[in-house]
Amino acid sequence: MKKSINDNPQLLLNLFKAYYDARRHKGLSANVLAFSADYESKLFKLYEDILDRRYVIGPSVCFIVNRPVKREIFAADFRDRVVHHLIFNYLNPIVERDFIKDSYSCRLGKGTSYGVRRVNHFLHSCSENYTHECWIMKLDIRGYFMSMNKDILYGKVKEVVDKARNISFDKELLMYLVNKVVYHDPVTNCRIKGDRSDWVGLPKSKSLFFAEKNRGFPIGNLTSQLFGNIYMNRFDHIIKEDHNFKHYGRYVDDMIFVHKDKGTLASTIPIVKKYLFEELGLELHTKKIYLQPSAVGVSFLGAYIKRWCQYVGKKTKTNCYTRISRWNSEVNKNSYDKFLSSMNSYLGFMSQYDTYRLRQKVMSKLSRQIVSKLIISKDFSSIKINSAANTLRT
Repeated sequence: MKKSINDNPQLLLNLFKAYYDARRHKGLSANVLAFSADYESKLFKLYEDILDRRYVIGPSVCFIVNRPVKREIFAADFRDRVVHHLIFNYLNPIVERDFIKDSYSCRLGKGTSYGVRRVNHFLHSCSENYTHECWIMKLDIRGYFMSMNKDILYGKVKEVVDKARNISFDKELLMYLVNKVVYHDPVTNCRIKGDRSDWVGLPKSKSLFFAEKNRGFPIGNLTSQLFGNIYMNRFDHIIKEDHNFKHYGRYVDDMIFVHKDKGTLASTIPIVKKYLFEELGLELHTKKIYLQPSAVGVSFLGAYIKRWCQYVGKKTKTNCYTRISRWNSEVNKNSYDKFLSSMNSYLGFMSQYDTYRLRQKVMSKLSRQIVSKLIISKDFSSIKINSAANTLRT
């Protein structure tokens, strides 16, 4: 039987909101444009499929990106991204209230800049404004997204949803969609963009093509980012509350601890290793353990943090210059929206620190052809297209 709006009007409204959320800041890619043509009827068809439990996930596009680090990306079909935003809009308000303050990834008002400020606060607080020595420890999980256990993750989501009160949506419908996304294997139905040689140099632990059965989530999906926070949430609380680490933060799989005693930090490593393996099926990256005195400083989330100051990390600067070099030579072959988004992201991040001269230097690296089309802010913190000039070809 054909569904009507009256069957679940709130779901249809939520789908329209998810559509606008998915489209926001994504430019006009072919995938977006194709869906946006007559999007009302497509959203209503999606609404019917969800109500009838006939929703089928479409093929993804798989490719490799090399900046800021080499990663394998699975870009979902836009129709499925609408569903990802629908799930996020239902689930995130429930789990957000239970996340620790110092979980920084994919959260409103958090992010990399917030994480850097928090670590800077940790150092000042723990060392009592650098009047006493303290120690910094960084830990990393090997192939985090590719190692996450689907059953464990689904169980954690179900537990959260079952306990939720005063919600305005159908729990069973949400878990139906979560089940679809969690247990979907994008490898079985994907289109490879680029060449197979692009995967050369990418460790197997970072590819879904080599993930163990019933493990792994695609990097690039909004739901994967949210699932990554949920998966480690209990661990965060154990570190903060059971082990009394006041100065602890996490961005996805990057954990950072600040403590006055080096021995306390060192003795925590096997505890973390044991919990990750036994409870979450994850492996601590033993070659990426960093334990140094605070006077040395620490590289974290694209910045280098030392006493009294923070710098933009060398890798961030190198990646920015590399990106500019590419745009200078290929500006007419790429979407101008992507160029603007990329450069404003770098400039915005740099403007969080005392980097006026660096931002000035970055902008000087752009070709005259590009600069002639831009309006550059006086403090070099942002750029936009000069509508009075001829626009760059998209």
